[in-house]
Formats: sequence, structure tokens, C-alpha cells
Amino acid sequence: MKKTPLTAATERFTSKDKLVEAVQKLATQDLWLDRLNDAKGLARVSNAKLLRLHEILTQAKKDFGSRAKLIDAILTLEKRSKDAGYKTRLEAYPLPRLMDKHGAASRRAKRAEAKAKAAPAPAKKKAAPKKSKAASASA
Repeated sequence: MKKTPLTAATERFTSKDKLVEAVQKLATQDLWLDRLNDAKGLARVSNAKLLRLHEILTQAKKDFGSRAKLIDAILTLEKRSKDAGYKTRLEAYPLPRLMDKHGAASRRAKRAEAKAKAAPAPAKKKAAPKKSKAASASA
């Protein structure tokens, strides 16, 4: 049987209020860009989104510690660490988008590395010398 977001939230956090508190604890200025509507807040966000935010925030905190380190990791994977314009664009992205971008960049880097190891550049064969028309006509 498939779990609904409500059952997953109640199993892991016992109530939506505790899930909201857990997300708010993880959403520090090191990781989170505060683009929340103050009138509505996180309490009006769906359980599915809250669960995804909690997963992403915990993963980012565990793997990178801050947004700056995550952005640096993306720049390194994409071999664009000196590109200041790209870095400022990444700084405006929300954390879930940055995590998705990091995942895609790491998969691309692994594929390129495996491809480089698996298929070394083949040596070029020397072509046989071409016969000229004059030589074949006289023979």
C-alpha cells in the first residue's frame, strides 16, 4: 500500500506542527533563502513539500554544511570555478534547485570519467600509399 504524505508526516514527526518546527530548525541562513510569505508561513505548505524540504535540508547540511560550499561544489564539478557571473546566478537559486543541479553535475562528471577510462583514444592507422594514375596507366 502506498504511503500518503499525511501518513508519512505523522509516522516520522507525529504531527504537522512538529514537521514544520523541524524544517524551521534546519532552515538557517547558511542553507535557506527566506522567500516565504510571512502571512502564510510554513504551516500552510503541503505535507509532501514539507517532507521534501526536510529531506533536502538534512542532506545539504550533512553533505555540505552551507549553501556556499554547495555552490562551490557545483562550480568545481562543472569546471566553472572562475566564472563569477555563473556563481552569482547560482547564489539566487533556492536550495532544492541547487541540490538537483549538483546531482545532475555529479552524474555527468561520473559518466565522463567512466567514458574516459573505458575508451582510450585509438591509434590512427597509416593509410597505404595511393597509386598515381600515371603509374597504373604505364603498367
